[in-house]
Formats: sequence, structure tokens, C-alpha cells
Amino acid sequence: MSTLPVYRWHLAPDGYATRRQLRARNLRPGGQQVAAQLERPRRQRPPLVAYLYRVDLAKPVRPMTAARWAALAKANAARRICPACRRDAGYVIPTALGTCVPCAYPDPYRAEGTA
Repeated sequence: MSTLPVYRWHLAPDGYATRRQLRARNLRPGGQQVAAQLERPRRQRPPLVAYLYRVDLAKPVRPMTAARWAALAKANAARRICPACRRDAGYVIPTALGTCVPCAYPDPYRAEGTA
């Protein structure tokens, strides 16, 4: 097992990029292994680490098909439906709550069945 080359923040050589930088160029790692890593030192905490991939081995991003767009729209719509009241909340339901805000924090002063 070989160790990865480690570079300081902003000092990586040309030809390497993070996943986010690859995506900005419409590329993806394409199954390649991490080629190097960046470390950003911090005081009294472990350093921040970013993994780098080789740009020359990166592949183009796969295009979105109509079926993929439909599946993405369906998944995003499902994240908006409250499992308790089955209504569209109008926003993505927070995973910390698990339900929409009115279901998670019911108003004790509002009588049931009144508008």
C-alpha cells in the first residue's frame, strides 16, 4: 500500500482537482483512486483534508436523460410530503424533525377542527 502525496492548501500542482473542481469542468473522477490530498492546518484541531483526483484520467459527466430528470423530480417531491399529515409542506421536510413543522410543534392554543 503506497501513501498519498500530501500538499498544503493552495499548493497542489497543476493536473489535480477536487470532486467539486472536476464537476465545475463537467468532469467526474470516473472510478479512479484518490491521487493526492490537500491539508489545511488549523489551530488546536486536526487539519482539514481534501482529496485530489487526476484531471487527465477524469471522464465527462454523464448527461441527464428524461428518465433521470423524472426520477429526480419524483424524489424531490417525496421529500416535501409530510409522513404524518400526508400534505405537501412546501419545503423539504427536515430530517431532524421527520415531519412538517406544524406536525412536529402543534399549536396548543388552536382548537382541533377550527380554521
